[in-house]
Amino acid sequence: MSNRIDAVFSELARERRAGFIAYITAGDPRPAMTAPLVLEIEKQGADFVELGVPFSDPLADGVVNQRAAERALAHGVSLKKVLDIVKGIRKRSEIPIIIFTYLNPVLNYGFGRFARDAARAGVDGILSLDLPPEEAACYEAELTRRGVNSIFIIAPTTPPERMKLIARHARGFIYYVSRTGVTGVRAHLAAELARRVRLIRRLTSIPIAVGFGISTAAHVRAVARLADAVVVGSALVKEIELHGAKSDIVERVGEKVAQLTAPLRARSREQAYEINGR
Repeated sequence: MSNRIDAVFSELARERRAGFIAYITAGDPRPAMTAPLVLEIEKQGADFVELGVPFSDPLADGVVNQRAAERALAHGVSLKKVLDIVKGIRKRSEIPIIIFTYLNPVLNYGFGRFARDAARAGVDGILSLDLPPEEAACYEAELTRRGVNSIFIIAPTTPPERMKLIARHARGFIYYVSRTGVTGVRAHLAAELARRVRLIRRLTSIPIAVGFGISTAAHVRAVARLADAVVVGSALVKEIELHGAKSDIVERVGEKVAQLTAPLRARSREQAYEINGR
């Protein structure tokens, strides 16, 4: 069964460039704004979109994403509403969509029902942040038979043997969390990032996306030399927080995405010259 995530990573490999995964919280600043934001994000160079499901206790998220979840919850955004938003996006876009969620909303919804409704809505991958692979067999089976990828996280503290276990379960890509702690804008990339990504590469051939703390074009350029995709979240969510009440919010977020994806386009051109022997 075809999956948009797999298809885009195949295309990126042919182009010899890293992809860009843009994270925003579904329903922030208002539910009606999520689809226009996604369409603009895609227009400005994102290859994938990650939609965060607002949750009352987002333990892995820093204050920027926590506040985004609070705003979305205040508008009544639930997991079902997020899937409805995805349905609306699918009427106008084929960009791969990943749902980023904590396990509680999925448990409340029901694994089987959630897998069915996510596939019907047009979701391509699910990252359940606090679901360990050892306990994910039923969940994975429900997603896999519907063509939805189950995505897992590797952290800086994950030992090699556990990396191998996670890689066996992961579909679509592995999300490498570049630093310990919560999401949020950081001034510098983690010192051990390159070594850790190389270690994961030795253990699996599945694509690797790197996120957490990536917030500038310079960060994107550096990570793109190591990983198959770069994830930026808090820097975009911060733009939404700052300008959410303004009439040009969509354009402002688009401008931010364009700035962040520019190094990927430049890198792609450099590689094209190399391929052509220039």
